[in-house]
Amino acid sequence: MNKRAVINKYIVADPKICGGKLTFNGTRVMVWQVLEAMAHGETIDEILEDWPSITEKHVRAALDYAARRTGGELISSLTSAHRREILV
Repeated sequence: MNKRAVINKYIVADPKICGGKLTFNGTRVMVWQVLEAMAHGETIDEILEDWPSITEKHVRAALDYAARRTGGELISSLTSAHRREILV
């Protein structure tokens, strides 16, 4: 990637910022950092305290992006029994 890519109003990928990883527009906060913090139980309020340069709209944009990226994905190597276990 040689050029800045705009994912949405809040998320961009710019090769000059954090090696082109997804960041929140106007910051050096990487999207994966916020998603990982949420996965480990941090609340939105805690995340906003940790990264004051982003807003709740940034966090929600990251969640929306992650949902859209993973929506409809099917892991072909899983058996039907394993798929049922995951859904439970």
